[in-house]
Amino acid sequence: QVQLVESGGGSVQAGGSLRLSCAASGRTLAYYAMGWFRQAPGKGREFVAGISWSGSNTFYADSVKGRFTISRDNAKITVYLQMNSLSPEDTAVYYCAASSGAGYQEVVVTTTRYVYWGQGTQVTVSS
Repeated sequence: QVQLVESGGGSVQAGGSLRLSCAASGRTLAYYAMGWFRQAPGKGREFVAGISWSGSNTFYADSVKGRFTISRDNAKITVYLQMNSLSPEDTAVYYCAASSGAGYQEVVVTTTRYVYWGQGTQVTVSS
């Protein structure tokens, strides 16, 4: 069992930045492909960004490409989502998730392949 804990959410004005962190309770995330998802009020959960467990491959949703950056530390303990140039449309609860069984260089974008989820952190962007 992997327990994921997100942090770093909050309120920011449009154009601002936030950095989200995701850590696994009590164990390394070394062999998991990781992803960030978000869910806005009244909408479904959507993929935001993913990173392979090698750390060398990433993939982004078109809506955040060029503004968000996903990364993971060398010890594979924490995964980050750097969010720049935030807009009100980025307001949502952000979730990190872990996918087991992915290839070393594989980025997982399918929600159903993620087996462990954090409880989410709220990001609110005001205009």
